[in-house]
Amino acid sequence: MENPASTSLESWLEVTYARSVRAAYLILGNRADAEDAVQEAYLRAWKFRDSLESESNLQAWLYRVVVNSCNSYLRREIPHRDRRRDIEALDTLAPEEDVSTRVARSQAILAALSSLPSHLRVVVVLRYYADLEEREIAATIGRPLGTVKSRLHEARRRLGAHAALGEDGPAPSSHVQEVSL
Repeated sequence: MENPASTSLESWLEVTYARSVRAAYLILGNRADAEDAVQEAYLRAWKFRDSLESESNLQAWLYRVVVNSCNSYLRREIPHRDRRRDIEALDTLAPEEDVSTRVARSQAILAALSSLPSHLRVVVVLRYYADLEEREIAATIGRPLGTVKSRLHEARRRLGAHAALGEDGPAPSSHVQEVSL
């Protein structure tokens, strides 16, 4: 396997950048903050790329750096200013739905995700938007597999009971497609 240190930054960005920004957006709730956090994460990851041993761990390792950057951003930036929300449409809806229905559903999904504590929101984003397996999530957030499973279970329970999703909302245990930013 190729060592990540010999992989170009351009190839890292091509493969993982868009999904990293989507994941950060869902964690932070703001596109500009997400882009800042991901840029910071990629700079940090590139600087320490030699510490990664094999290419097979690259995606989980990058997500770990992105999640840590988001958590740092939450601690550092968000409490010191108004939390602004820029609601954008999610590509989780059927194409035949009208725009107002899509926007309403997108807002409901974002409201439900925003209502989760960050430790639950992170595992949901990594599982259903970044498409990581539970073992990869455990490696990414540095927690045991059982903790990831229990957090996903609790997040699904809370999302299932969330009033904003209503009866017609997406099932929290279904695989949600990528967010369009």
